[in-house]
Amino acid sequence: MTTLHGRNLLGETSSALGDITFSGYSTLTGQALKTVFHEATPEEIDRAVSLAAGAAGPYRALPAEARADFLSRIADEIVALGDDLLEIAHQESALPKDRLTGERGRTVGQLRMFADLVREGSYVDARIDRALPDRAPLPRPDMRRMLIPLGPVAVFGASNFPFAFSVAGGDTASALAAGCPVVVKAHPAHPGTSEMVGEAVLRAVRGANLPEGVFSMVHGRADVGGRLARHPDLEAVAFTGSLGAGRALFDIAASRPKPIPVYAEMGSVNPVFILPGALAERGEALAAGLAQSVTAGVGQFCTNPGLVVGIQGPALDAFVQTVARAVSKTPSSMLTMGICSAYHHGRERLKTLRGVHLETPPAEKADAAMALAAPSVFSTDAETFLQTHALSEEVFGPLTLVVACRNPRETLDVARRLEGQLTATVHAGASELSAFRDLVTTLETKAGRLIFNGFPTGVEVAPTMQHGGPYPATTDSRSTSVGTAAIFRFLRPICWQGAPRELLPPELQDENPRGIWRMVDNHWTREGIV
Repeated sequence: MTTLHGRNLLGETSSALGDITFSGYSTLTGQALKTVFHEATPEEIDRAVSLAAGAAGPYRALPAEARADFLSRIADEIVALGDDLLEIAHQESALPKDRLTGERGRTVGQLRMFADLVREGSYVDARIDRALPDRAPLPRPDMRRMLIPLGPVAVFGASNFPFAFSVAGGDTASALAAGCPVVVKAHPAHPGTSEMVGEAVLRAVRGANLPEGVFSMVHGRADVGGRLARHPDLEAVAFTGSLGAGRALFDIAASRPKPIPVYAEMGSVNPVFILPGALAERGEALAAGLAQSVTAGVGQFCTNPGLVVGIQGPALDAFVQTVARAVSKTPSSMLTMGICSAYHHGRERLKTLRGVHLETPPAEKADAAMALAAPSVFSTDAETFLQTHALSEEVFGPLTLVVACRNPRETLDVARRLEGQLTATVHAGASELSAFRDLVTTLETKAGRLIFNGFPTGVEVAPTMQHGGPYPATTDSRSTSVGTAAIFRFLRPICWQGAPRELLPPELQDENPRGIWRMVDNHWTREGIV
């Protein structure tokens, strides 16, 4: 088993200057883990970001192939950690090793996906308008535009994905692919896992002969995150977590003397609309699919279906009871004590609301030290839902609320009342969607991903994926944190006008040495300019 040291990783130096310490905690055993981790001091945070700022220029100047090779090396180093990485992640998160094995594969796969993207190169969106010196009444200068890296980025690891949304997850991979140095704030829920992956990234830095500061990692809680977001050399923040924490970072970044973008993915109830035809055609299968989606990972996915909307009647009543029976089982350990406490608080709050009914049996008494949570199904009617804002708020965990509407018009009213979502789902019978076109049109304004006849859990890592949505799902609905389009969060456009040829980057040179797709005089081509 790997021996952990519990120190912050500041470029090539490990550091433990602070007096504030903490340990990981295993909800599997109900006990703290043995390694003591040191929270980063203000001096250590400054060192990490200053190193990143110093590395930004040299890292941006690297050939694309060198950057792609670096991403591939990170993937190789993570794989080389073997079962030791899975074991510590299992202890810290209570997630099954099979799930962690799949998540590690996803993490490695997205690193290699971004390496391929960098090698291909067309993501820079190169555009060239050649000079027209004889144009009347005024000549046109030579203008060339492409996307370049923003600069140092802070990435905040997420509690529910110790690999895929953590130290070397999608935010880090896309920022490094864009050419931005990264400072990670490790999540305190899995500090040992973070240390192992952080050291793997640094081995890749050394193996690729990159400048010190391309990657650093600090430990700590909210105060450390706030100090990191305020650092004047930082150019962007990527975050996955709660609405409260994400909004706090957004406000910090907006109040700086020089504001910076915060790409925060914060939460969603991910509504599922089940139309009458679908319920009549395949009600049992839909109930089984919903139960599986609600309870997967103990409900600790940002795409967990926390709200279901249908038309009242015997078919919906039977559906609710089937789902309630399917999710009733022995409580399971959640990721952390804090997440479990918040889940129980949200569950108890729903039980106190007039017009809201708990459909699952009372939860068994459980050992609080093991963060156990039982799945829950609640029900209400549309009138109560529309009058009670608390019913549209996320309860993070294995819980869903079924809303019974009297007619299609109330279904549309519920959709219109919703805030921004990561996903929205519609289950429809054959030829039924035409009668609910207004519902679909409304959901298009509410969500980043619109799903038909499926369930929202399971986020494919692919160029087409949109993992984002209108506020409060995210702070910027124009971006995604999954898929190759995630790279655009960490790039900005620049135009070279009348620039000497020797100053142009390869992507904008006449010869097109990289052979990428470019828009030249309003036409897309991979040919060089003669």
